[in-house]
Amino acid sequence: MNLSLHKKNAIICGSTDGIGKETALLMAKRGASITLIARNQKKLDQTLSELSTADGQEHFSLCADFDNPEKLKEKITGHMKLIVGQSDILVNNSGGPKGGPLLDAEEEEFRVAFDRLVICNQIMVKAVVPGMKKIGEGRIINIISTSVRQVIPGLGVSNTIRGAVAQWAKTLALELGQFNITVNNVLPGYTNTARLQFLAESKAKLMGVTPEVINEVWKNNTSLRRLGEPEETASAVAFLASDAASYINGHDIPVDGGRFGA
Repeated sequence: MNLSLHKKNAIICGSTDGIGKETALLMAKRGASITLIARNQKKLDQTLSELSTADGQEHFSLCADFDNPEKLKEKITGHMKLIVGQSDILVNNSGGPKGGPLLDAEEEEFRVAFDRLVICNQIMVKAVVPGMKKIGEGRIINIISTSVRQVIPGLGVSNTIRGAVAQWAKTLALELGQFNITVNNVLPGYTNTARLQFLAESKAKLMGVTPEVINEVWKNNTSLRRLGEPEETASAVAFLASDAASYINGHDIPVDGGRFGA
């Protein structure tokens, strides 16, 4: 099985924390040249310094806020023209909206989440697809959530917008397959990231319990009885980016420890 990413160029969004960062580290270790995208330059610099370098790899960073789609469009367009030229791999990944029931959500929360998770994905894809068509192949991988298959109580806006991303991606898979460009979604379950702990704290406060209690409930809602680690999801993303996954297209792939409960 060929899992090497040698001489591949990968753009990884949200790549200074959690799953995004672990994906960048793993892909670099497997030989890819990485462009990191996130909104915090200090974290970008730190992550850039941690990436493996060998065999002519060259890594870059791009500071952009996904809450400002027009600025992102300007920056990624310039980056592609002046520095990278073309990308073999795009990993779309961005933080989700805050938790809460749907009926408590303001309309603006939906607009912000749609811009961040759908419009920005569209901007990124339009920036990389021409180059992928030129070289005759490409991988687009979207990190979403298991809420695509089973909604998560208390994440009303996120459930709604993540579902839109999934349908967007499957449509894109149909349109781009003829160019040997695959589009797949990775669906992390309860993963030990800063965002999950933030959600645990928020839910614990509402329920009058400790975050540890919430974490135990989540663990017991998986067949493995534990939280996932970011590097476990990163492994799935890196596999989908490799030649070994060349005939996988248009799928939602859960990495959730056998999640069966809410």
